[in-house]
Amino acid sequence: MKIPRGVAGSHLADVLCRRWQYSKVHQEGSHIILETSEPAHQRIAIPAHNPVRVGTFGSILRAVAKHKHVSRDAIIQTL
Repeated sequence: MKIPRGVAGSHLADVLCRRWQYSKVHQEGSHIILETSEPAHQRIAIPAHNPVRVGTFGSILRAVAKHKHVSRDAIIQTL
């Protein structure tokens, strides 16, 4: 599945919080800091840009998919 274009960082952060057990810790400038403790601790920074660049978006998807032991497509389908 191709990476969708035009996804806002705030929308991505909301989806990760609602569906993938992340919680918003705080925001530093234009970056939203999320963390999870399932299955282990992970912190990730999401740029609050509209839209998030494709390369950055792909990197975030890859990190979340690896941490949660799911495919990248599973995360894209929840957007």
